[in-house]
Amino acid sequence: MVKKFTILLCFLLVNLSFSQLYEPVKWSTSVEKISDSEYYLVSIATIESGWHLYAQEVPEDGPIPTTFYYDEANDALKLEGKTLEGIGHTVDDKVFQMTIKFFENEAVFKQKVILNEPIAETLASVEFMVCDDEKCLPPTEVDLKFDFNNISESSIPITLQESKPLETNPKEASAEIVYEDSDTENKGLWSIFIIAFLSGFVALLTPCVFPMIPLTISFFTKQSKNKAAGIRNAIIYGISIIVIYVLLGTAVTAIFGADSLNALATNVWFNLIFFLLLVVFAISFLGAFEINLPSSWANKIDEQSYKRGGFVGIFFMALALAIVSFSCTGPIVGTLLVEAASKGGIAPIVGMLGFSLAIALPFALFAAFPGWLNSLPKSGGWLNTVKVVLGFLELAFAFKFLSQADLVLQLHLLEREVFIAIWIAIFGALSLYLLGKLRLPHDGDNNSISVSRLLLALLTLSFTIYLIPGLWGAPLKLISAFPPPLEYSESPYGVGYSKTGSTNSDAPVDIPTGAHLLAPHDILAFNDYDNGLAYAKKVNKPVMIDFTGWACVNCRKMEQNVWPEPRVLNALKNEVVLISLYVDDKRPLPEGEIAESKLRPGKKLRNIGQKWSELQTVKYKANSQPFYVLMNHDEENLITPIAYTPNADKYFDWLSTGIANFKK
Repeated sequence: MVKKFTILLCFLLVNLSFSQLYEPVKWSTSVEKISDSEYYLVSIATIESGWHLYAQEVPEDGPIPTTFYYDEANDALKLEGKTLEGIGHTVDDKVFQMTIKFFENEAVFKQKVILNEPIAETLASVEFMVCDDEKCLPPTEVDLKFDFNNISESSIPITLQESKPLETNPKEASAEIVYEDSDTENKGLWSIFIIAFLSGFVALLTPCVFPMIPLTISFFTKQSKNKAAGIRNAIIYGISIIVIYVLLGTAVTAIFGADSLNALATNVWFNLIFFLLLVVFAISFLGAFEINLPSSWANKIDEQSYKRGGFVGIFFMALALAIVSFSCTGPIVGTLLVEAASKGGIAPIVGMLGFSLAIALPFALFAAFPGWLNSLPKSGGWLNTVKVVLGFLELAFAFKFLSQADLVLQLHLLEREVFIAIWIAIFGALSLYLLGKLRLPHDGDNNSISVSRLLLALLTLSFTIYLIPGLWGAPLKLISAFPPPLEYSESPYGVGYSKTGSTNSDAPVDIPTGAHLLAPHDILAFNDYDNGLAYAKKVNKPVMIDFTGWACVNCRKMEQNVWPEPRVLNALKNEVVLISLYVDDKRPLPEGEIAESKLRPGKKLRNIGQKWSELQTVKYKANSQPFYVLMNHDEENLITPIAYTPNADKYFDWLSTGIANFKK
């Protein structure tokens, strides 16, 4: 069960007052007339500033969607089509690698219905989840009533669309999505620009581009009437390079849509295509073949540069450089466009701007200061080394896309250990290559290696050794964005550990009925309140209730960063009985446990999560997670409950104080 939900949207939480209840969304309803028999049931969510409400469709294993439950048993009324919703905002969540749509400030939903006979009202309900920048609230259900005695004429104040799964048809689903101009988006564009800029400098060091620098600068300085004219022409040449690559980024954006490509990040087929594309690029860089544009293109462009002369001729010279150097720059540009396009918006344009700026700068600088050309290293075998290193990096990066496809499909073919093993093999082979122990088709016969190559070999060898403990469950924080999560593994507890025990001597051996060992620390835990309380009475230990959620990242942070602290872990294993209650557990309640809601009289609790969420809200006047309670066998608090507490010392003080109060 844990595996299935590890990539759900997070409950971003902060340490707030435990007794605070949040109600950031208010719902209102109305009925709009379309014709004598057709009407819209209109539901409007007014959302407090800073909070956002999720759309009706989210990627598989995504956050809790907004779901409407209409009275379909009413024979007088027939639903027509799906519930329409506003355009909203769509963001590419980098942490959870999924595209998520949400609404801010106000969300409008309209369900078309056909009346078979006049009615006074109809009832419905809506289940939804909301988050702000620090926390998410558990799923909430609200009753809705639509009054047919107060009908307005149909008017749609905002553009509405059918809800569509973002994974199934990414281009169609996000065709009308409006992006929010936020700091996060700006940071993402800056990251794309910087990465592309550095990639441009790397491209300069390839055998297709580097030799062109002195040749081109020499041409401008010799053919120009004076130094100023040479500098001017070189600058125009550099600007032309920028224009060419920015036009390429603009074309990618225009062809696929400015805001649709971000949905590709979780699409299986596009991830597989990207994987194959990068593998082809990598094999090309390693020397198996070269990816070249037709030579006739370069000849025609070169001919135009001589015929036209002036600014236009210089532009065609820059275009000739782009075509001739394509065998080296093509894979780099392709990789950048793949990564930038998956971010959506103008990212491809920004990426090509950064890349081309790095390519163009040397031509302008060396034209202004031609004496600097003497400081450039001579062309040689080191240029091919740069190309091969890029090939290994392309190959490693390709498996990120294959991993994403495997995660979406939950095939478990490329689990964490397999991914890390592949990277160990790739970077190990790269280390051997840099040390001269492997030879590829374009390598020379020189047996010696340069100091810089040796230093790079030591760096990659150190990285390879760093990866090895990942096979035994090490978190590998330096590359946390690339391999599958720890839970998506053959051995989520680490090699040598299992679900029924571990190599630790203090791990419990006998597991009581209804309990399990919480990975990866083997903490005995119950997911049922009554079973856990009964066991606590049997072993005479206090109870720690952990109100949590499958989609709660701050809950996982506590479990991964605070709970492993030796003093805390010892207390959780030996001093308390842990009861973890998941407020977003969607499994239906057993028949004998279905009860009427205390918060919503007349309504039944439908699933396990609603039961635990209502317990937390009614008894502790809190509705955010994580939320921790220490109580005795009479269900009385031993200490004031606390929420998210990332400081291990404070958390241990809270634990030890409550345990001491129990022993008194």
